[in-house]
Amino acid sequence: MNIRYILILYALLWCATRTLAQDKSVRASVLASEEVEKLFPSSVKAEHGIRFPVFRVYSYVDESGKHFCVLTESKDAQDSNGDVANNKIQAFLFNAGEVFLKKNGELSDQILGNESEEESIWFWTKYASFDDLDKDGIIDPILVYGTSALNGTDDGRVIITVQHKDVFYHIRHQNGILDDERHTNIDPAFYDAPKSIQEAIKGTIVAISNDEKAIFPYNWKEALKAKKTVWRE
Repeated sequence: MNIRYILILYALLWCATRTLAQDKSVRASVLASEEVEKLFPSSVKAEHGIRFPVFRVYSYVDESGKHFCVLTESKDAQDSNGDVANNKIQAFLFNAGEVFLKKNGELSDQILGNESEEESIWFWTKYASFDDLDKDGIIDPILVYGTSALNGTDDGRVIITVQHKDVFYHIRHQNGILDDERHTNIDPAFYDAPKSIQEAIKGTIVAISNDEKAIFPYNWKEALKAKKTVWRE
């Protein structure tokens, strides 16, 4: 085995490792920029209300057909370090027909007002997943996004969203430096979702906590089990 072949093999392995580290989803592929431009020209964006620059597009397939998840970020601001920041984000979920796209889901959010001092909002793609969580043949996308404020993510927000049967369930967490600043709000309907979906969200919360991206109330597992819609310290 010559050295050139070894270097190429190492480079391919390195790229694959980076991709898996960024996105844990195993059922979805990330479209190249050329594919995105071809599938979503200006006319298609205008038709479906895609107003912000496309950050990433996922393609995935289940028993209902092929789908696209389009993540967009406004890139219309600067944070306190002078880096590009976002005031708003939008995500779009499409069913892909042979000649047209049908939108079957959309979510949007923005930084809060001046009192919160939030500086930017963006998608946390490391925690995105596209799996059939309840084994009904249909993918249940999980998307995560968050915000930063004067202390970065330490006093920003984290939002976890899962779509199941065209319904979005949200877990909204306010991070904070002090214990009494942190709280989590759960959509009441989330507890009606299949247990497997609730367990998947529990795993996402654990992953975010392990990465020290947020501190959830210390008793959140008990609160989840008790089906509480507000978690506090």
